[in-house]
Parts: sequence; C-alpha cells; structure tokens
Amino acid sequence: MSIFCDDHVYALIMAGGFGKKLWPVSRRKMPKQFIDLLDDGSMIAKTVRRISGLVREENIFIITSEHGRTLLADTMPDFPQDHIIVEPSSRNTAPCIALATAHIKKRDPDAVTIVLPSDHLVLDNEEFITIVEAGIVIAREQRGLVTLGIHPNRPETAYGYIQTAKKLPLPEQFSAQSDIHLFTVKAFAEKPDYATAEIFLENQDFYWNSGVFIWHIDAIEREFERSMPELYKDLLTIYETLGTEHEQKVIADVYSWLHPRSIDYGIMEKSDNVLVLTGEFGWTDLGCWDEVVKMAEISHIVADEHAAQRCVQIDCENVFVKNPKDKLICTIGLKDVIIVETDDALLVCRKGKSHRVREAVDILRREGLDEYL
Repeated sequence: MSIFCDDHVYALIMAGGFGKKLWPVSRRKMPKQFIDLLDDGSMIAKTVRRISGLVREENIFIITSEHGRTLLADTMPDFPQDHIIVEPSSRNTAPCIALATAHIKKRDPDAVTIVLPSDHLVLDNEEFITIVEAGIVIAREQRGLVTLGIHPNRPETAYGYIQTAKKLPLPEQFSAQSDIHLFTVKAFAEKPDYATAEIFLENQDFYWNSGVFIWHIDAIEREFERSMPELYKDLLTIYETLGTEHEQKVIADVYSWLHPRSIDYGIMEKSDNVLVLTGEFGWTDLGCWDEVVKMAEISHIVADEHAAQRCVQIDCENVFVKNPKDKLICTIGLKDVIIVETDDALLVCRKGKSHRVREAVDILRREGLDEYL
C-alpha cells in the first residue's frame, strides 16, 4: 500500500455507457466495461484492482446505471453494494461527477478524488500509481484540477488532446521522476481529423487526454459553481437530501431536467486552474476493435490455451479472430481483417475501419433490431 494512501483519498470509477464501437460483444445488456475483452479479466475489475494499490478499498466508489448495479452484483459480488452510486439515466460525465461529488463530500468534506474511466487499459500499473500519487499531492497542495496526459506516438483521431503551456516543478518527493512532467494547460482540443492530429504530433506540446482527473472536493465544487452554476445548485440540493427518505426522489427529479454535458466541455475547457501531469504507463482507451487488437499484440495476450484449435487460418496475414469457445472459425486468403463472432451476430471488418462499427449499431437501432443491441 502506498505511503500516500490515507483516509482522505477516494477513487470514483465511472461505468456508464455500453461502447457501440465494440459491438457485437459490447451490448446494452452487457456493456464493454463488464466484458473480458482480452481474456484477463473485465476492464472494470482491473480498474478496481489497479487503484486498490493506492486507495483504501472502503474509499473506492463506482457510479453506474441500475442495470450496471445488477451486473456488478453478478460479476463482482465482493464489491460492496453501498459503494455503488446509481444514476437514474445517462447525462454524460459532468452530471455523473457532480452526483458522485455530493456522495463523497457527504462522507468526507476534505476528500481528494481520483476520477477514472472503467474501460481503459494500463499496462504499467506501478508507473500509473506513481503518477497518480504525484497528482494527489499537487491537488491537495495547490487546490487545482489535475489531469493525466499521455504522450502521443501516432496521429490518433479517436482521442481528445491537451495542449500544454508552462512547465512547472514537481513536488519535491517526485523530483527524481524523470519520466513525469507537470505543465499548465493552454487548451483542450476535441477529437481532430487526421491532418490536424499530424500537426499535434509534430508540435510536441499536445498530449492525449486520458480522462483521468484528480482534485480536492473544494476545487471541483468551486469550478461547478463558476462554470456550471445550475448544475452546482442541483449538486447542493442532492447533497442536502443524501441519507434521507427524499434522496431517491430528489435525484430522479434533478436528472429529469439535466442536459447531457461532458466534464471536459463543461468544466476543464473553461477553467484557468487546470494542470496536466504527463507520463508513460502503457495507457490506451479500448474504444474500438483496432485498439483491442493493438493491445493484444503489445501485451502478448493470447485468448486462451485452446484458441489456436478454434481458429484455422490458411494463407492469411494480420487477421484477428475473437470467437466463442464452442465455435470453430476457418479463414482463407484474408489480410488485415478483424473477425468477431458472438452467438447471434458476426462482425467482419477491415483493420483501420473498426471505428465505423458505431454506424452499424445506429443502423440496427433505426431499423428496430433492438434484440441485437
């Protein structure tokens, strides 16, 4: 357990959405964060294990839907039910974080919170813990909003970017960490087109936005009050009713009129109090099948010991197959193809095009084929 792990450090894991681009494995009934994509555990279970190396287990919370609560009970029965915060409906990350902030503040008004997506992959857990430790110290001492930036190694169009400005000294206890750097933020950039992503890469002052945030309760409340005053009022209303008989009704009422808004657009892009910590810890957002394939190759993950017996490939090159354990697939003369099969659906996709799977999901929804979603 880290020396920085104390009673006032909390982790909030966001587990909403279902991941359209990982269809047909990711479905409404079983979203991607609950799926074992790389045959080494579900992403949400790995996220909990990862942050348990830094945060006391009793200070780890998951925010999800009512269906997500059911899935957690089925897939992670040891996770305490009273540490699951339920959203009545999905309203993007700003309302999600506001609701969770009210819950955490009720427990501890001096909390430092680490906000984590549930569906990201980290290959170097030790380095990840070190950079988050630094973020905790900075968030506590400077009362700023800290986010983690990833040095890009390709002109990626699926990620948001952060442009850095002035380099700052790290806290003294981390000054020897040559791979970690602290900057002020010049700008946030939405997902770019390819030409813009190439410019970002060449400029060398742009970093991928990991979606991991660290802040003191006071700091994020102050930013909600300044940049999203209506949501801030709702946060206060919810806070006052937590633990009372009116809690569920008030939360449902508030969510009935909330507009979806991301924390990046609602808070981070408007704040002048954002710092970014950059480092290398083998991060990726497993947002589409191309990313899954890359990570499977990088981490040398093999589906299981019988995988080769379930897939026969003849004259094939660079073909990725994920199939049920009771299904044999034979491929002949294929190159640069992703094949994903479930009991009721089959995806065949050229590598580099898997981001368009969401278009197929949208077509299924428009055609009323909800049984496949």
